[in-house]
Amino acid sequence: MSQRAVYPAGVCAQDIPLKLSPAILSDGHIFVTGMTGSLADGTMPDDPVTQFRNVFDKITAVLEGARANFGHVVELTSYHIDIANHFDAFQTVHAEYVRPPYPAWTALEVAGLRRPGALVEVRVIARAP
Repeated sequence: MSQRAVYPAGVCAQDIPLKLSPAILSDGHIFVTGMTGSLADGTMPDDPVTQFRNVFDKITAVLEGARANFGHVVELTSYHIDIANHFDAFQTVHAEYVRPPYPAWTALEVAGLRRPGALVEVRVIARAP
C-alpha cells in the first residue's frame, strides 16, 4: 500500500508544528485532516460564517495539493460546537462548495474542539483524480 503526504501550495512539513499531514494520499483516496476556521496567523475569527468559509477554503487548498477538488469528495464529517445555533449558516456555506453527486455527510455535536474558539472541525475523504 503506497501513501504520501499532501500539502497545499506553499506549505511543507517543516511549516506544520504538529506531527501530522494536511492529507494522506493512499491507494486512490485522499484523507484530509480535520480543519478548523482559524486564520493563517492561527487566530480564530469571532464570526461563524468567516470560520466556516475558512474551513472549506483550507480543505480546497489541500485537495488542490492532490490535484483534486470538492467534486472528488465522497465523505464529509463535521464536528460542531452549539450545532443548533450555527447549523443553518454552516449548511449555507457547505452548499457553496460541495458538488453533485453530493458526498455522504455526518454532522455531530461535540463538547469541545482542540482549537479554542472553533465552532466546527471538518474532515473529508476524497477519491484521487
